[in-house]
Amino acid sequence: MHVIVVGLNYRTAPVEIREKFAFSEQELPRALQQFFRSNGILECVIVATCNRTELYAVVDGHDLCGHHIRGFMEEWFHFPRDQFTNHLYMYEDDRAIEHLFKVTSGLDSMIIGETQILGQIRDAFLLAQQHKTTGTIFNMLFKQAVTLAKRAHSETAIGETAVSVSYAAVELGKRIFGHFNNKVVMILGAGETGELTAKHLYANGAKQVIVVNRTYERAKQLADQFDGQAFTLDEILLKLHQADIIISSTGAEKYVVTAKQVDQAMAKRKSKPLFMIDIAVPRDLDPTIAELDNVFLYDIDDLEGIVETNLQQRRQEAVKIEAMITQEMLAFHQWYRTLGVTPIIRALQQKASNIHSQTMISLSNKLPQLDEHEWKVIEKLTKSMLNQMLQDPIMQIKEISGKKRPEEAVNTFVQLFALEEQLTEQQATKEQPLESKQSAHVARKNMLSSNVPLAALSRL
Repeated sequence: MHVIVVGLNYRTAPVEIREKFAFSEQELPRALQQFFRSNGILECVIVATCNRTELYAVVDGHDLCGHHIRGFMEEWFHFPRDQFTNHLYMYEDDRAIEHLFKVTSGLDSMIIGETQILGQIRDAFLLAQQHKTTGTIFNMLFKQAVTLAKRAHSETAIGETAVSVSYAAVELGKRIFGHFNNKVVMILGAGETGELTAKHLYANGAKQVIVVNRTYERAKQLADQFDGQAFTLDEILLKLHQADIIISSTGAEKYVVTAKQVDQAMAKRKSKPLFMIDIAVPRDLDPTIAELDNVFLYDIDDLEGIVETNLQQRRQEAVKIEAMITQEMLAFHQWYRTLGVTPIIRALQQKASNIHSQTMISLSNKLPQLDEHEWKVIEKLTKSMLNQMLQDPIMQIKEISGKKRPEEAVNTFVQLFALEEQLTEQQATKEQPLESKQSAHVARKNMLSSNVPLAALSRL
């Protein structure tokens, strides 16, 4: 069993490559299912943001899995693999786990320590759970990653200085204009990024705000926060010539503004400069707009390094988070090692429960005069005694599982507590007939999606 991640991000691929590998929200469920059906994939999660596309998988053999994942990308995006393979990175096992923890904590983001990625990872995981493409391993690993990221942001000062893609866009605008007083700002897209951008602009003196969105209701809702104007994308030409600054983040699949539209608007502006920042992936603004006179176009890759002072402070806090990541990786490994003895622990608990039930039945026959209250007190105390007796053996078997070559000690443990019968019953309950000559690969997937312990997988 191996954890693997294949992906590309803002470091390995320019925006014109990343946008070719962007999943729309509507197609992600279908993509998940198709990826899950790929050879060797037992669990999977797809993380798709403006700065990265990453495919996480639990695989039963890592030798050819990178090949199969690249094959999925080639087929899904209709893009020859020889034109994108050099932009990919692939991490396995510890490196893959560490990478996930760093991504979720914001340490791998363009703006280090940003929190938006935490929500994106959580949403990607929940979507995969909803479509039953995760199981024992990823249900634990992704929950652990999300919990770690929340701790990282609450227990360190990494998020105290304001740096984000939207903040960086506003900082770039300040470098061009100095201030936003008397400037008309147009926000294309009223989503989370658009809202953050509008807040930063308003805080920096921009009092004339135009919000343009696919739906008028959402545009008006955001515009009303800043006493601004709201329009739909179909009405963009009516106001394009009035804007001094345009910041776009719609998430549309095609260009929202073309070079021809900007050229028409510039004719009405009488050569007044127009500043445009495209922070969407895929891009909203036609790149050829940059060729027009007095138009200054920047995309998301131009924002890197703008807020270096605040980032330096965040890097210092990142060291603390990296130490937390090391501890979490140790915790995950400890959990992973105990998966093999989970059936044995369950068998021990089941045997103790059976003994307790039989004892209580015998007690009820010998002491029929006990009232309901007395019966509950005795039942509670005897259960407590059993649980305390089981604590040390359970801790011992977990420690044994973490040692090298634990098989002999585990077998001795099973024999010592005579657990063979309970383990046999467990296996009989889990084993179900495979219809239509169902392959072992599919059986593994079914067991994982049902959260069956890893130890059972070896029997398939």
